[in-house]
Amino acid sequence: MTVEERNYNELKELVFEKGITLFGVADLEPIKDRLLLSENELKGLKYGISMAVVLSKEVLEGIEEKPTILYKWHYRQANINLDNNAFLITQEIMRRGYKALPIAASQIIDWQKQLAHVSHRIVAEAAGLGWRGRNNLIVNEKYGSQIRLITVLTDIPLKTDKPVEFGCGTCRRCIDVCPVKALGETPDQYNFDLCFNQLKEFSKIQGVGQYICGICVKACYGKRK
Repeated sequence: MTVEERNYNELKELVFEKGITLFGVADLEPIKDRLLLSENELKGLKYGISMAVVLSKEVLEGIEEKPTILYKWHYRQANINLDNNAFLITQEIMRRGYKALPIAASQIIDWQKQLAHVSHRIVAEAAGLGWRGRNNLIVNEKYGSQIRLITVLTDIPLKTDKPVEFGCGTCRRCIDVCPVKALGETPDQYNFDLCFNQLKEFSKIQGVGQYICGICVKACYGKRK
């Protein structure tokens, strides 16, 4: 076993014991120009660790035409778990003498364009956790889009994973359920403005107060029973 493989397996085992379900590593070189970080922040960081937790199908079942308060709570707790695991793996990497830059699960730096320092979806796609679906979310073969993501950038030697091919096939469930028809036949046809304007409306629901929806997430369940 190489050093890269051993580091990969040990870090994966560390976070799997704390609730992480999916783990992959991306080579940052091909995607660095898509990250909104300075050269100083990215200096020497070669890898992007992508991790995901799976959302409760039972919580998602309660979503009909709008997000529920239960989904809001579950969404928040998923983010907390992800942030805790990013902190944990960062501490372990630092303990081993390497650099680690954790990216918050849900932190926006451009509210109008809804952009973060790093798009977790870009790193997750490069790390093979799934493909970019018609809903513009990461679609994992087993769990669909019913996951939440987080990223840690690092220079610790790691084996890398490969992106997977688009696998939505003829499935159009997300397109059919979108209340504002923001989705198209290809990911590039996703209409950000239509989607974001609807999120603004959902955020006004008493007890929700966040830009969340969950309708297309519920519809995209992969191979979950």
